[in-house]
Amino acid sequence: MARFPIRNASIDDVRQLVQFNCAMAGETENIQLDTDVVTAGVAALFEHPERGFYVVADADGLLAGSLMITTEWSDWRNGVFWWLQSVYVRPEYRRRGVYRSLYQFVRSMSEQHPEICGFRLYVERDNRRAQQTYESLGMNQTPYLVYEKSLIFNN
Repeated sequence: MARFPIRNASIDDVRQLVQFNCAMAGETENIQLDTDVVTAGVAALFEHPERGFYVVADADGLLAGSLMITTEWSDWRNGVFWWLQSVYVRPEYRRRGVYRSLYQFVRSMSEQHPEICGFRLYVERDNRRAQQTYESLGMNQTPYLVYEKSLIFNN
């Protein structure tokens, strides 16, 4: 597996991050997102870094993949979980170690933050390939289901 250079995303990456988010929504949920809304949402993370951050994988001068970190306070652990969200890898770079590189970068970052007590993510129930990837990196399925009541989309 190749190792990809990973870095914190910058405001210059917004356009590509928006494209990744829109592509992921189409692939995983067959949803066409409003590009203007997604652009505002991605840009808002750079304007409000307390909400989270993106990391990106570089490959041959373009972004091969990205993920977003948001936080969740755990009173049970007196610590913070980092949620890995908006995980996307360009199709031509899948199964080449992009996600592994992103994950290892985030794991390394967490070592500088003693309040981080763990990592969480959600994955489509039928996306077995992604589940195998997460399991290969030491993540385990929890006994919890995720419920949602969206106030934006009709569901």
